[in-house]
Amino acid sequence: MTDLERIKQGVIEGDMPRVKELTAKALTEGAAPLALLRRALIPAMNVVGERMRTGEFFVPEVLLAARAMKAAMEIIKPLVLESRAYEPTGRIIIGTVQGDMHDIGKNLVVTMLEGAGFEVADLGVDVSPERFVEAVREKKPDILAMSALLTTTMGQMAAVMKALSDAGCRQRLKVIVGGAPLSPRFARDISADGYAEDAGAAAELAKGLVASRRAATA
Repeated sequence: MTDLERIKQGVIEGDMPRVKELTAKALTEGAAPLALLRRALIPAMNVVGERMRTGEFFVPEVLLAARAMKAAMEIIKPLVLESRAYEPTGRIIIGTVQGDMHDIGKNLVVTMLEGAGFEVADLGVDVSPERFVEAVREKKPDILAMSALLTTTMGQMAAVMKALSDAGCRQRLKVIVGGAPLSPRFARDISADGYAEDAGAAAELAKGLVASRRAATA
């Protein structure tokens, strides 16, 4: 088994100390930072997402894998950015809507998106429609992701959609939503582009939307 395969397996198993040690060792021995990202970390998180989707992994296993992946990323990210050769899968803004302070689910989604190679700007919780619009204008993302964990805050998603349209920011932006009280029907009702029931599904949905958009403009 190669070091890349060991790193991938270590992330899947959530073995953070082993992943850090193997990552540092691989870099010392001349491994390319981008190779570690593309051939070990991203594939590992893809496996984690799939196992979460099929019910083999639950939140504890995903959190351990995320911790291991982030430990490796702390080592290689400066080197990847320094190389200027890395193009992210896409750019995403994410936040929990106004009035809602829940962030555990959102944080898992952020981890899975980063593990899929996305550049993610996390706005945090209790994010107003105006703040979402401001961030979209500033960062020009491919996708805006919104989370709501309360039935009383679901309506804020519709408010964000209206604010985006009023500001002229909706046309080329894809919007995805998620959270315990939501459903695919709700996503359609507010004219979002997709709904994800968990973090793994969110990463797959985002990858599909970015791929479709790029194919349409190719």
